[in-house]
Amino acid sequence: MKDDVELGNSAYPMVLVQIPMYNEKEVYQLSIGAACGLSWPSERIIIQVLDDSTDPTIKDLVEMECQRWASKGINIKYEIRGNRHGYKAGALKEGMKHSYVKQCDYVAIFDADFQPEPDFLWRTIPFLVHNPEIGLVQARWKFVNSDECLMTRMQEMSLDYHFTVEQEVGSSSHAFFGFNGTAGVWRISALNEAGGWKDRTTVEDMDLAVRASLKGWKFVYVGALKVKNELPSTFKAYRYQQHRWSCGPANLFKKMAIEIARNKKVNLWKKVYVIYSFFFVRKIVAHIVTFLFYCVVFPATVFFPEVEVPMWGAVYIPSTITLLNAVGTPRSLHLLVFWILFENVMSLHRTKATFMGLLEVGRVNEWVVTEKLGDALKMKSSTKTSKKPRIRIGERMHLLELGVGAYLFFCGCYDVTYGKNGFFIYLFFQSMAFFIAGFGYVGTFVPNS
Repeated sequence: MKDDVELGNSAYPMVLVQIPMYNEKEVYQLSIGAACGLSWPSERIIIQVLDDSTDPTIKDLVEMECQRWASKGINIKYEIRGNRHGYKAGALKEGMKHSYVKQCDYVAIFDADFQPEPDFLWRTIPFLVHNPEIGLVQARWKFVNSDECLMTRMQEMSLDYHFTVEQEVGSSSHAFFGFNGTAGVWRISALNEAGGWKDRTTVEDMDLAVRASLKGWKFVYVGALKVKNELPSTFKAYRYQQHRWSCGPANLFKKMAIEIARNKKVNLWKKVYVIYSFFFVRKIVAHIVTFLFYCVVFPATVFFPEVEVPMWGAVYIPSTITLLNAVGTPRSLHLLVFWILFENVMSLHRTKATFMGLLEVGRVNEWVVTEKLGDALKMKSSTKTSKKPRIRIGERMHLLELGVGAYLFFCGCYDVTYGKNGFFIYLFFQSMAFFIAGFGYVGTFVPNS
């Protein structure tokens, strides 16, 4: 983008930066500071902090932080609402209703733990300015705590594949991919034409992206642009996140499949991609097949010696797919076995969540904000105590994982006694992974203060 001597800064589009947050005591300063540090003409940017916090102390801290930046000349708005209806989608929707938003052309969205670099807007807004058919520009995530523990390394491997392959392919082949809910810039006219934010599922970001795509808008993924953020480092937080990421897409697929099929603005090839590849295979079949085959059917074959599972189906093809998935994170290739075992464990949780979304039962619309630790974990780990933290067994035990672990262990014992295939090696390792997860010895343990 070039300077216009006559128009001056008014030649630049007006940008709104939204930061939705909920009781984000550990990270609110990081995100607000990073947003206020974005390089853009000061009179052409508005920072909007959407605070849904229920803790009055945290609310006061966030408001004071906004006032501190406002005193430095930053155009920052602190917005609250009377209830948490619609959760994040509700907050973003409410934020778009303010009168000052009408003058804005684009909206950048960052979750509370995201820290964009100062040049973020200079590297995203030009795509939208020069390409009127583009409705969304999505950046990549960069994980600041990927080395926190083995669980965060596993997450890094999965998410690196998601960004390196899924988002890149969707962008280059179909100009469509699922909005990641943060670290992206929307054209406000595209957002409004698509119907704005809706809270009918727990994946409001994906919902908006699909609706905007059906209106004919195109998306661009910029893999070279990375935004720092935090991975959940406690197993409890990760389970809640994965429940939302598995249940929400299945529920959205149920609600939108017919609408996508009937749409006349996009071509048949794109419809097939969205319905079959994006939703059916990646969001539903992948979870269910992984769990049912590797944790139920395959172990059960030890009881039926007449049933022979072909090696190409049990080993060769899955191994090839796994290697291709892991190639996005070369530094973690030596952790491949741990990753496979961990992903099989999580497939149980994802399968359960997927069925909840499809059948619309149980915690289908439950939204639990992913816990962020920020610098708290570093402070706690640097303060060494001789006292052992008291742990409530009930809080860490997960009966489903323990049940599947017991089933796999029994299958392994049976195979040792009567089998001839050597499946017990895999069965014992996989049962150990389920037991470790079932007893909660995964991720970082943060003792209660």
